[in-house]
Amino acid sequence: MTDTRDFDGLKALVTGGASGIGRATAELLAARGARVAVLDLNPGGVAKPLTGHRADVSDDASVREAVAAAVRELGGLDVLINNAGIGAQGTVEDNDDDQWHKVLDVNVLGIVRTTRAALPHLRVSTHAAIVNTCSIAATAGLPQRALYSASKGAVLSLTLAMAADHVREGVRVNCVNPGTVDTPWVGRLLDAAPDPAAERAALEARQPTGRLVSADEVAGAIAYLASPLSGATTGTALAVDGGMQGLRLRPAGR
Repeated sequence: MTDTRDFDGLKALVTGGASGIGRATAELLAARGARVAVLDLNPGGVAKPLTGHRADVSDDASVREAVAAAVRELGGLDVLINNAGIGAQGTVEDNDDDQWHKVLDVNVLGIVRTTRAALPHLRVSTHAAIVNTCSIAATAGLPQRALYSASKGAVLSLTLAMAADHVREGVRVNCVNPGTVDTPWVGRLLDAAPDPAAERAALEARQPTGRLVSADEVAGAIAYLASPLSGATTGTALAVDGGMQGLRLRPAGR
């Protein structure tokens, strides 16, 4: 898809864009013609044609300063990808109040802070689009993911509310719901498991395709939703989960 130039002349901002899904998305948008700025806690590894800005999405002043700097550098803003997020494991009993506050602060309020800083710029764009990174955890009950699921359920509802609020301003809002993606964060979780190989096999087995989703596959879905070619698409949650949300397969061999 990198030979498509549907983002020519557009300016995009990607949070959490220094690695994983965010990095794959930033690079794809740039390959398809966009000028792209990345916001990240550690943007040092971001290389041209991308530009990096340090931002902590849990701090409003940090977000406002970084968004303003990125918009000045880009010369405007057409596309916002709210991708920054953190994970959590455990049942409802396992995470203390501080962990709940931290995850919700990053995963939900991080979107709020970045979006409200970006909206004045998006409103003057003729191709304004916001895409939030949600999760299959918002629509399927996953074991040992109570806090993470709650945060992503909020992201799904927030996406729909934002879409309703801003559609008449010409700002489209959608989200992607990835399954388990083969990213550095998932790699660290696997490394911390008692049996990393068995844990990876279990994660792969719960997706009907029998493998983890790639960051590039999620980036492709994000680019689809953000593209001017998708101008009639808003208020949509696009599953990129190897069929996990909708398919119910028989056991293999039956």
